[in-house]
This record gives sequence, C-alpha cells and structure tokens, in this order.
Amino acid sequence: MAKKITRNTFIMENPPTIHSFSSTVGKKEGDGPLGTLFDEVSADAYFGQKTWEQGESELMKRTVLRAISKGGLVPDDIDYMFAGDLLNQCITSTYGLRDLNIPFLGIYGACSTMSEGLLLASLLTDCGVGGNVAAVTSSHFCTAERQFRFPLSYGAVRTPTAQWTCTASGAVVVSPKTVSPFIRAVTIGKIVDLGVADANNMGAAMAPAAAYVIKTFLQDTAMEPSDFDAIITGDLGTVGSKLLVELLRGDGIDISKCHRDCGVMMFDPETQDVHAGGSGCGCSASVLCGYFLPKIRAGEMKNILFCATGALMSTTASQQGESIPSVSHAVFISAESRMSGN
Repeated sequence: MAKKITRNTFIMENPPTIHSFSSTVGKKEGDGPLGTLFDEVSADAYFGQKTWEQGESELMKRTVLRAISKGGLVPDDIDYMFAGDLLNQCITSTYGLRDLNIPFLGIYGACSTMSEGLLLASLLTDCGVGGNVAAVTSSHFCTAERQFRFPLSYGAVRTPTAQWTCTASGAVVVSPKTVSPFIRAVTIGKIVDLGVADANNMGAAMAPAAAYVIKTFLQDTAMEPSDFDAIITGDLGTVGSKLLVELLRGDGIDISKCHRDCGVMMFDPETQDVHAGGSGCGCSASVLCGYFLPKIRAGEMKNILFCATGALMSTTASQQGESIPSVSHAVFISAESRMSGN
C-alpha cells in the first residue's frame, strides 16, 4: 500500500508500471516538431463524425482503445477507467467511452487531468484495488474555442499571451507489472489563485500552482531538480514557463536546466503561429505518451516529474469578474522501481 509521508505526498510501496500508452493528435500538432512520435495524426478535425464534439469523443475512444490493445489487452481486462476533458459535464468522456463497458470514474482538473488520472490510477493499483487501470484525457481546438472563447467564424484576434488548444489525446494503462516505466511517488496539489483574471493569459494563472506542487514534492521527498532528466509542466507556454522558473528561483529552487513544458514543445514558434504555445488536456497527455514515456522505456531517460497544470475557470465565472484558480499534481515516473533507501 502507498505510504503517506506528508499531507500531500505518497510513495508507492509496490510501484505500479505504466504498462502501455498511446497518443493521437490533429494535423497542426502533427506538423509540429513532435509529429512523427505520435501513434496517429488525423487530418480530419471531425475524426469521421458529424460535429466537432462527436469528433473529440471519437479521438478519445480511439486513443484509449489503442493503449489497451498495445498492452495486449481488451476492454474487459480493464478494472477501472479515469477520464476527463474540458467540455461541460465532460461529455467527451461520457459519450466517447459509453460503449466500452468499463467501470468509469469521471474526473475534472482542466488541463491537469492527465496527472490527476495517473495519480489516482497509481494509488488504486498500489493499494491492490485495481489490476489494470486506464487513464485518458483529450482536448480539441474547435470544441474548446467554441465553449471558452469565440465561435471560429467570428475571427477574433488572439492576444500575444494566448495559447492554442491542442487537438490531442493521451491514454495509459497502469498495472502491477514489473516493466518500466514505474510510478514511484505522487504529490496532490492544491488550488492556487493569485488573482490573474485574464482568460487569454492562463500560463500566468497556472504557474503558481505548478510552483507549489514542484516545491512540495521536492521538499517531501528530499529530492533535487538535478535528480531528474526533466521536470515537465503541462501547458504553461512561454509566458507561464518563465514565471514558473522565477517563482521557484525565489524559493531557492533552480529548475531552469531540466524544465520542459509540453505547450512549448508541441509547436514550432517559427513556422506555426500559436502565440504563447499549446494548451489543453490533450497537450500534456499526448506529449507524455508520445515523447517522454517512450524515452524512459528505451533507457534514454531515467527520472521525470510530470506536473500537468489546469486553469479551473468557467466562462460564467470569468464574465462575472472572477479570477482563475489553478491546480497541478506531480507524478514521479522512473525507469527504476525503487527510491533510494527503499
């Protein structure tokens, strides 16, 4: 059973493995620097469906089924599934996964959903409750723009701090196997709100939540940034990434040499006009499953700290003048199953 060492942090007694994983992205993401690493790049924004919302459900369904299949499993082998997305009532997850007949736990952490799902899946597995537990999330540029900003046909001008919601999905199957990569520890974040209210500057809103969970994890585990090949944030973009490094440096923590942000990695700023970078639940999920996990399995990386970041906003609250609360959770993923001294 996972060992609770502080209020926030758990160390796995029998670290579960990320048994299999998969990623799917849209055309713009496929044209980026990581395009060849994803399992599927779809040129069709509708994914063969009639609406963008139905298309995002198909995107998520394809991704989780491929993750299950890559592990030599079928849906009936999955004990539980954590899933969430950005749309109201998480309809991408509920409509997309309704036919799989897998016990379902819907979660919402905005763009932090992948780290939340991984965290919960690993705790459930290490405690012996789950055998094979899936975690999946997605986002879609067209569905998110319609819900959170403006109809695409309106042609609104994007501010320099704005980010591009990725059409992407990532899925993993966590199980009590003995094959790398392993989930060795997790830290549950808290809601942090420093008063940023600009929905076009979510990197600035989310950076303090990422700083809190990274600092907490390092303090609780007595680890250093130098212990990691990469400390990964979900989608702070260029603006939020700079703020994160500055915030942690103020606390005496320097992550500048190992920090990687999935929103920055997804697109080429010279050839793809995405302003401050990528965002969306599927941004960090697809980059984790398409880039980082294969590197750990191949022995090219040893330790990563995955901290997807989420802005817990709604259009109604924003229009009423509310600020944007944010959250981030940390998941320590390693090629080795044991922490020092364990």
